[in-house]
Amino acid sequence: MRANDPSSKVFYKGKSDDFIVFVEDPATLKNWKNDSTIPLSDVVNGWKIFVTHKHGSQGIYDGASKSSLENEFGTHNDEECVKKILEHGELQGYTQRERGGDTNISNGPQGQLP
Repeated sequence: MRANDPSSKVFYKGKSDDFIVFVEDPATLKNWKNDSTIPLSDVVNGWKIFVTHKHGSQGIYDGASKSSLENEFGTHNDEECVKKILEHGELQGYTQRERGGDTNISNGPQGQLP
């Protein structure tokens, strides 16, 4: 995924924590909700569930542990948890920030006169 490309995620506000799953695009998610024969692998972008430690949809994302999934969803089966997040979560769009930084630090500090 490139910086500044629009992306989509599903945010699920749980009882004990908040969870996020990234999706390919909103249209695929909508089609999956109406047609469960569409494979989940076509819907999600990367097969990973993230947890935000009750910091909402922003903040630092960590991989969700089996125990946090078990506490929230009653199972640590990734597929079942992803389904619940996609079905009951809130779709959110966002744009990744452009990556910044020095392109050639071997030139030394920029903008300083000797």
